[in-house]
Amino acid sequence: MNTLPRRRPVWWRPVLGALGILWTLPNTLVGLLAGGLGLAFGARVRWNRSDCALVFHHWPWGPGGAITFGNTILHTGDSLDSACITYEQRAGYCEHPPIRLGDHERAHVFQYMVLGPLFLPVYLLFGGVSVRNPFERAADSYALTGRGWWPGRAAMWRPPAVSKNPDHADPGRNPDQR
Repeated sequence: MNTLPRRRPVWWRPVLGALGILWTLPNTLVGLLAGGLGLAFGARVRWNRSDCALVFHHWPWGPGGAITFGNTILHTGDSLDSACITYEQRAGYCEHPPIRLGDHERAHVFQYMVLGPLFLPVYLLFGGVSVRNPFERAADSYALTGRGWWPGRAAMWRPPAVSKNPDHADPGRNPDQR
């Protein structure tokens, strides 16, 4: 006898997904325009179902990596399966295992689908491309754990204050590393 509750179909997920795609359409159009310009310079485009986005690979501009606009991802490399480090690790606050770039960008796709045209102003208000931005920390957390793409309590973490006095070392740091 099976005592586990039966999972019911979640009919509202596709409905919310479709609404999110429509809500972020202005951002997606920005990505499509930039991606379309990249096609003339060698970019390749394909739909990536797992990342819920149209991905432009070999996008010819930028410092490297990827940037998301709605349901589009502009990527300078070959594959979103490439490994990268988190913003906290890049800033020197901690060590994390490498994350999959596509997982980080997928979190931004979901964030765009919630905030729609408000995403870019809110993202910039919270610090833009920076370890201080809770949207970036949430995307890193999602890439590390597969959960928590929305900025929440964990994503609101602030880096410790830096003291110039070595007697006030960061309690999370190994004392042998002074």
